Amino acid sequence: MGTAPARHDTVPLLQIPTLDTILDVHAAALGGDLEGYRNHVYRVANLCVAQLAGSAEEIEKTAVAAAFHDLGIWTDRTFDYLSPSASLARAYLTNSGRADWIPEITETIFGHHKVSRYRGPDGWLVEPFRRADWMDVSMGVISFGSSRRMFDAALSLWPRAGFHKRLVQLALRRARTHPWSPLPMVRL
Repeated sequence: MGTAPARHDTVPLLQIPTLDTILDVHAAALGGDLEGYRNHVYRVANLCVAQLAGSAEEIEKTAVAAAFHDLGIWTDRTFDYLSPSASLARAYLTNSGRADWIPEITETIFGHHKVSRYRGPDGWLVEPFRRADWMDVSMGVISFGSSRRMFDAALSLWPRAGFHKRLVQLALRRARTHPWSPLPMVRL
C-alpha cells in the first residue's frame, strides 16, 4: 500500500468527513485552538496524501492519524502528548470497528516527530506523515522535495490561525517546567 510516492502538486482533499467528526467530538477540549488545530490537521493530511497513491483506505487512515496525532496536548493538557494521543486513537478505532488499524495509526502518532527517516513497520504511512508534519511545523522551510506551491496552497486554504504561536507558547512553558526534557515528543 502506498509504496511509490505520488508527489501531487495540488491540494487534493478539501473536506475530510472523518477528520471533521473526530475534531468536532473534541471541540470543547480544543477550545480556542480548534480552528488552528483543524487547519494544521488539514494541512498535514493533504501534505501526507500528496505523497501516497491516494486510495480511499490510505486517505481514511491518514485522516484518523492526522486528527489524533497532537490531540493529547489539549485533552490531557500536556506537552508529553504522544501516549495520550495514541490512547485516544486506539479507543476511537476500537469503537468504530477498525481495531486492525491500531498498529499503523499508533505507530504514525509515535513516529511523527522522528527527526531521522522512519524505517520501521508501517512506513508506508509513518514516513509520509512524518514528512508532512515537519513541513507544516517548519512552515514549509523543510520541504523534503515537495513543491512550495503545494504548501502555499494548503496554507491559503487553512491559515495558521495561531497554531504555530500556540506551539511556541507550549514549548516555552514546557522548557520552564521541564528544562531537562523540553521536547519529550521528539524522537531520533
